[in-house]
Amino acid sequence: MVARPPVAIVVDRMTVDDLIAVHVIERESFSTPWPAHAYRQEIEQNRLAHYVVARYGDEIVGFAGIWLLVDEAHITTFATRTAWRRQGIGERLLVALLDLSVARGAKEATLEVRPSNIPAKRLYEKYGFKVVGVRPRYYSDNNEDALIMTTDSLDGRPMRDRLARLRAALAARPDIELGLDGLPIDRTGAAGPGSAEGAAGAGVDGSLVAGASSSIPGPGESRIIRPSDVSRNRE
Repeated sequence: MVARPPVAIVVDRMTVDDLIAVHVIERESFSTPWPAHAYRQEIEQNRLAHYVVARYGDEIVGFAGIWLLVDEAHITTFATRTAWRRQGIGERLLVALLDLSVARGAKEATLEVRPSNIPAKRLYEKYGFKVVGVRPRYYSDNNEDALIMTTDSLDGRPMRDRLARLRAALAARPDIELGLDGLPIDRTGAAGPGSAEGAAGAGVDGSLVAGASSSIPGPGESRIIRPSDVSRNRE
């Protein structure tokens, strides 16, 4: 029995007012979360950074971000509340990031993902990302390599057609059903919350987390903006 009517998820820009909820998800999702001031700094000072959140009413249930570097969009982070995973929220966030990348003139999108993060890798492949290289011992927590994944041209016909098809499929999905506890009902038949480290889908559907030291500076900076990972996600 469903206690409440199905809900629709809305993706929009992350604001300072969202940061308390974002920090909760950050701490829930990552073993080495960014410090409390990191997202505020990204929003207020880093002109390369763009972050979005997934909302269910007034509740933040996921977030994601990119850095737009010249004509490349680098996906930096993805996370979804544990109880809301496997509901397509990460996939909605990924579509929003790709749409934003196109709107801002990016020619391709790229990210790092752990080879062990199979769900994330599959999700990224679904959206046209391909493995183009490897960063040896990229992840500081266990020295795992990172796969570098990049899309074909975002303004090319193949990617436009792929995104249009996947966007239509997302729009056709039923709204999320809530149980008596007010949390989503898992219709996937999966056992447990599932997780994947790396980037992709789970931040798109699956659960990912990619952890690695960032060496990409903000405007006019040479420091490491994030203390641990640049490309990571958990959905």
